[in-house]
Amino acid sequence: AIAWMDSDKSVRNSNTKGTMKDKANFKVEEDVSALRKAIEGLGTTEKTLVEVLTQRSNAQRQLIAQAYEKATGRKLVADLKGDTHGDFEDVLVALVTPPGAYDSQEVIRAIKGAGTTESTLTEIFASRSNGQIKALSDAYLAETGKSVVRDLQSEVSGDYGKALLILAEGKRDESTNVDAAKAKADAKALYEAGEKKWGTDEAKFIDILCHRSVPQLRQTLVEYKTISKKTLQESIEGEMSGALEDLLVAVVKCVKNVPAYLAERIFKSMKGAGTDESTLTRILVSRSEIDLLDIRAEYKKLFGFTLYSQLEVMSGSYGEVLKRLCGQDG
Repeated sequence: AIAWMDSDKSVRNSNTKGTMKDKANFKVEEDVSALRKAIEGLGTTEKTLVEVLTQRSNAQRQLIAQAYEKATGRKLVADLKGDTHGDFEDVLVALVTPPGAYDSQEVIRAIKGAGTTESTLTEIFASRSNGQIKALSDAYLAETGKSVVRDLQSEVSGDYGKALLILAEGKRDESTNVDAAKAKADAKALYEAGEKKWGTDEAKFIDILCHRSVPQLRQTLVEYKTISKKTLQESIEGEMSGALEDLLVAVVKCVKNVPAYLAERIFKSMKGAGTDESTLTRILVSRSEIDLLDIRAEYKKLFGFTLYSQLEVMSGSYGEVLKRLCGQDG
């Protein structure tokens, strides 16, 4: 179980913009005995589960899970699944799962069952770094014995499939150098592949948007607007439709600002009738040690109110976990 934790290290160490930090004076034995009391007693004490599992970092939760199994002979995840249910169960299980394994499980959930949940795959593969995609792939292989790219091949098709599979390889150029001439040339190629011609050359959009580095694409977006008088996002929205449009727009948004893209996803998950809890859980848990502070700031900038104030309407223990993950501004 430790094998795929290593590849998550780089993800964890970048925790400057996360809301969840290592707890100081962390005492694993105390946490284990509190959890045992909460789970083994008459009726599960949800309050204890919330307190212990939200106020620790993921690395600390891994230590708790290991010590819990050593002390009880039972897996903490299995006990949480047996004692809680619904969204509360999902968020607790997510919290005690290593980041790469959690992303992997979300991908499995998106491709399992009838119909593939493209929006989940789009969100994950558009917003993750190469390192995060590697952690996801390693965990997927450990859990299923199969390659995530190969499994996706049989689930996604057409131009959307082509683009997603390139992203799922996790081989986007990560150099920070910007080649201005290439940005101009790419912008021109995109303009000629879309706005300027009858019909759209999707392959050109896919190739450039899924391979170039983020700084390179930022410059390309600037050059594109100069040539086209439209933003690249507007062109994609005008030229394409369906899942491919959604994916390429997500890539463009992530090139500009990943936290803003995720803030928008959170907003949409809570807008309208009924809440899309799985998206809410996935973003708050998976970004809690990466950039949730930035997501909060972008959310306020975009929508005029704090994310915390929106989460106040979420009731029960599930709502309590989300509020603790988010934290209050100020």
